[in-house]
Amino acid sequence: MVDLHIIEELKVQFADIPEAIVSLETIADCEGDLEDAAMTLAIRVGQQPDINNSEWLDGLAKKCRVAICRSEFRNDMVDGNFMPLFQHFIQAKICPKLLILPVLLYAHEQGINRFCQPLDPL
Repeated sequence: MVDLHIIEELKVQFADIPEAIVSLETIADCEGDLEDAAMTLAIRVGQQPDINNSEWLDGLAKKCRVAICRSEFRNDMVDGNFMPLFQHFIQAKICPKLLILPVLLYAHEQGINRFCQPLDPL
């Protein structure tokens, strides 16, 4: 669950990006539940998430893990600065724009270092 205060802070940071605002408002409408918000947004962009699969967002985030865990973005993510990675996702067309913030927030909520651990050298 994402704290609604964080959502309000992100709305200021992403004020000029309409897709980000739609994503954040959907997360707020879902009372911070990223999984519910991501499924709603996925349906909106024409995807067919398995509604019975409560780990759908986890699977999507894992598909994006290589991008999320790139060294040039990792410290920003640890600090809660999502803008550089958000812009990278848009440029690289990693996932639909409406789903970028739910994915990034999910990874952040998991703890970036923990989320990225499978890609870290031993």
